[in-house]
Amino acid sequence: MRDKLPALLTPSEEPELARRLQSAREAWRVLEIMSEFIESTERLASISPAVSLFGSARMPADHAYYMLAEDISRKLSDAGFAVISGGGPGVMEAANKGAFFGRSPSVGLNIQLPHEQHPNPYQDVSQSFRHFFARKVAFVKFAVAYVVLPGGFGTLDELFEALTLVQTGKTRRMPIILVRQAFWQGLIDWFRDRLVHEGMISPEDMSLVQVIDDPAQVVSAIFDHYEGRGFAPSPQEREIQLNL
Repeated sequence: MRDKLPALLTPSEEPELARRLQSAREAWRVLEIMSEFIESTERLASISPAVSLFGSARMPADHAYYMLAEDISRKLSDAGFAVISGGGPGVMEAANKGAFFGRSPSVGLNIQLPHEQHPNPYQDVSQSFRHFFARKVAFVKFAVAYVVLPGGFGTLDELFEALTLVQTGKTRRMPIILVRQAFWQGLIDWFRDRLVHEGMISPEDMSLVQVIDDPAQVVSAIFDHYEGRGFAPSPQEREIQLNL
């Protein structure tokens, strides 16, 4: 019976159908990406001022980095800053936890991974992403400062993204603060000894990042940066942000 049915496609038509199906899938993926940008903008636009805080997902609650992140986040929250983290475990959880029990909102930008990352329970606002680059835009777009604790590739990715955007003028100048000098000093020395020395970056670019270990001083450094101008972006900075 099956052999008597007419073929729906000839062999020459099959590649064209496959191409069209692939094109349709890619178009649908673009719509998914657009929806992530739209939804995150609608949910986060009113959360200001906010600080994005990064660090390793692998730190247990009794680790010094976890406790340091929680302390910094609580101080930021009580000072009036919403705290944005990646929404997962480790330092991300500590960041959300400190803000959750503080005065200002705790925000988690969660990412869906093959080995699923479960959102931590300390989030007043939880936004989920499938695409890393849409999530990375949200970290920068809605923050007035970056606070970076020790971490792995993901943390370094966020750090270098922020440095690149500020250096190239694709986002406004903001404090980028590394916490735990003993961890970061080798990288800072490498910036100076290799990148500056060999002309890969300008000596002035070293001022884009600062190292501060004391939680209270982290908060003070952010206030000092915006003293006299306020946290709201200028019209020119707002235009820059639109083209981020």
